[in-house]
Amino acid sequence: MTQPQAKPQAKSQAKPLPAQFVIRLGRWVWLTLWHVMMSQMAPRSQSGEYLRPESQFRGAEILPEAGRYRLLVGLGCPWAHRTLIVRAVKGLESAISVAVVRPSPEAGGWVFEQPELGCQTVRQLYELAQPGYTGRCTVPILWDSVENKIVNNESSEIIVILNAAFNTIAEHPEIDLYPELLRPEIDSWNQKVYDAVNNGVYRCGFAQTQSAYEQACKALFATLDEIEVTLQAQRFLCGSQLTLADVRLFTTLFRFDLVYYSLFKCNLRRIQDYPQLSGYLRDIYQISSIATTCDLEAVKRDYYGNLFPLNPGGLIPLGPALDLWQPHSRTAL
Repeated sequence: MTQPQAKPQAKSQAKPLPAQFVIRLGRWVWLTLWHVMMSQMAPRSQSGEYLRPESQFRGAEILPEAGRYRLLVGLGCPWAHRTLIVRAVKGLESAISVAVVRPSPEAGGWVFEQPELGCQTVRQLYELAQPGYTGRCTVPILWDSVENKIVNNESSEIIVILNAAFNTIAEHPEIDLYPELLRPEIDSWNQKVYDAVNNGVYRCGFAQTQSAYEQACKALFATLDEIEVTLQAQRFLCGSQLTLADVRLFTTLFRFDLVYYSLFKCNLRRIQDYPQLSGYLRDIYQISSIATTCDLEAVKRDYYGNLFPLNPGGLIPLGPALDLWQPHSRTAL
C-alpha cells in the first residue's frame, strides 16, 4: 500500500513592519537629525528660540582711500544687501570694489565665486585675517586690501561707515542717510525693526518649538501692522527722507513674499496684502541705483537651495511673480 506523501511546508514569509512603526521611527530619526543640523546653523535658547550671535570684527580705523577697501557680500543675504544699497546710493561703486560669495552646504559656509587672496572660502579669509579664528564666518565683510584685515563684519555698522566715512571720494557726498537731527528716531526704528522684523523672520524660520515660533510670528506681524499705519501719513519711516532705517527694513521686505512667507512660515499675510508697505517697497526699489542691487533669483536660490533643514529636497519655487515696477503713488506723501 502506497504511503501518502507529506505536504510540502509553505516557506515562511517575513511580515512587513507595521506602518505606524515605520512612520514613528522615520519621524524620530528625522527630528533628531533636524535638531542637530539646526543647532549648527541656528543657536537656540532653552525655550527653542533662535539666538543670533554677535559680530566680532568691529571698530577698526577707516582711511578713505579709493581702491583700498573691498566689500564681500552674498547676493541673497539681506544683511549684505544693506551695504550694497548704501554703496550704490552714495556713489561708491568705483571707490569700493565688491567680491561675491555664495552659500555652499558642502563646504559648510560661504564660498567665493572667484578665489580671493588665495582663499576658496570665507572661513579661509577669516583665518587669513586672524590665524586660529574659530568663530562664525559671516558676510558682509568690509576688507582692508592694504593691511589684509577685516575692518568690520557687522552690517549695521558698515552702512554707517559707508554713509559718512568716504564722503571725500563718494560721487554723492550730499546724500546723508543718517542725519544728526533724525538719529534718535532712526535708532528707535532700527531697534524695533531689527528685533521684530529683520531678525524676527529668522526667529520664525529657525524656531525649534511651537511656542517660540508663535511668539516671534505675532511680534513680527504686530510690528508690520504698526509700520503700515505709520506709512499712511509719510513716505518713509522718519518722514519725507530716505534713511538707514528704510534701508534696513527694505532688504527684509524685498525677500518677504519670495522666501520668508513660505520657507520661514511667516504666512499670516504677505507684503502684497499691505497697501502702504507694498507701495513703500516699490518706492524704494525704484529709487535710482537701488534696483540694480536686487537679485530675485539669487535670493530664492540661496534660501531654498541651501537651507537644507528647512527645505530638504532643495526644490526652488518658480514663483511668486513680483512686479516691483508698478506705480507706487507715494511721492505725494
